[in-house]
Amino acid sequence: MNFSPTKRAVMYAGVAALAALAGAGIAWRRHTPHALAADATQALWSSEFSLPSGEPLAMSNLQGRPLVINFWATWCPPCVEEMPLIDAFFRQNKQNGWQVVGLAIDQPSRVRQFLSQFPVTYTIGLAGLNGTELGKMLGNEQSSLPFTVVLDAQGLVQQRKLGKLTPEDIKNWTI
Repeated sequence: MNFSPTKRAVMYAGVAALAALAGAGIAWRRHTPHALAADATQALWSSEFSLPSGEPLAMSNLQGRPLVINFWATWCPPCVEEMPLIDAFFRQNKQNGWQVVGLAIDQPSRVRQFLSQFPVTYTIGLAGLNGTELGKMLGNEQSSLPFTVVLDAQGLVQQRKLGKLTPEDIKNWTI
């Protein structure tokens, strides 16, 4: 087909407008608080894991304050690389009510050994494969690691990130 320059310009403008609207929609979705589906909310707050020390970690005890949940594993290089950033965030913001939980999708013995060499100040839960299902319910459809979810005090999802966190990602948690 042979279009006149005017028709071609109108088509390009239309395609550009559609792309801009799609981009704006994605940006709005990323930065707008989202309620979790009822089954995801139930699964999250009813989950219980063990701490490396063997004590229980009931996720229900973390309700009512901002919460970062980071799914990770010792065998995942990007997971290990982002841990110092997460730990620094926690140390700087715990006095403001922030909580951080790292849910290890790994064997408990490997996690304990790893933490003995590379300790962090935030809470680590031994989630094993059960953590994979919880991650899916919270938005990690690919079951990839690392995966991070940031919830506000009302339990609304503020941010989700699949892949290694950056300092910019973390800075946006408190905005």
